[in-house]
Amino acid sequence: MTVSFEGRVAAITGAGGGLGRSYALELASRGAKIVVNDLGGDEFGSGGSTDMANAVVDEIRAAGGEAVANFGDISKYETGTSMAKAAIDNFGRLDVLICNAGILRDVSFGKMTEEDWDIIFSVHVKGMFNAVHNAWPHMREQGYGRIMLTSSTSGVWGNFGQTNYGAAKTAMLGFMNSLKHEGQKYDIKINALTPAAGTRLTATVLTEEWLDKAKPEFVTPLVTYLVSENCPDSGSIYHAGMGRYHRTALMRGPVTEVDTDEIKTAEWMEDNWDQISSLENPEAMWDGRTTQAEYDAARKK
Repeated sequence: MTVSFEGRVAAITGAGGGLGRSYALELASRGAKIVVNDLGGDEFGSGGSTDMANAVVDEIRAAGGEAVANFGDISKYETGTSMAKAAIDNFGRLDVLICNAGILRDVSFGKMTEEDWDIIFSVHVKGMFNAVHNAWPHMREQGYGRIMLTSSTSGVWGNFGQTNYGAAKTAMLGFMNSLKHEGQKYDIKINALTPAAGTRLTATVLTEEWLDKAKPEFVTPLVTYLVSENCPDSGSIYHAGMGRYHRTALMRGPVTEVDTDEIKTAEWMEDNWDQISSLENPEAMWDGRTTQAEYDAARKK
């Protein structure tokens, strides 16, 4: 295996089933020591059990790997603390963090309650912060880290009945776009994934036929590469699922520049709208393979 995790330690939220379990088993098979975090609740954020995390730990150990369980609710800051502490106390370091835990509260916006909104942001956005904020000092100190956030196509181009979920998943991209700059000095790379996978979460909204074609194992190889030291990207968005892989990027059309001696009117905007709104020859706003300095220098040429 040229993509190896020997000597590396990975913490994965929501690793008791579905995608998280698949990631944990694959990274462990490549030498990583794993912290398996899972509350053991249902797909709507209710309940809790130690069974799911323990089962994955048992699978990893049965295959000859090393793993420990962490049962906390990632929407609570103390869970982020305990997860990072579990990695350090048991394995001495924390190299990889995969923010995978999530729930759904799908409902049309007019029927959405404040609780439907708040719980999605609590798990997806606050949970991401809790996990990353506690892992960050360890990654900085050791001068190495790989972070993967689980975004969604619902946050990139939207989906009916998911204004809460889509907004939370887009928030992750803003988080990544800023944090990638802070990580450069310390060789901490952060990327985002928009997966298409059949899990108990997506089973609440998708057909059985679709789920049969969307095994989590189709997503896992891309994630494995993204969180490896081999991957050059930081600040990139990738899609994986059902045998399809591609990069997604925020793009900018050609810039229309005007003389600032005169403020233009709304009528001028209307007259020049085709040019202003053009996406001909679009430019990616960030190339995750370059440093910010290289990117800025290239834009000045």
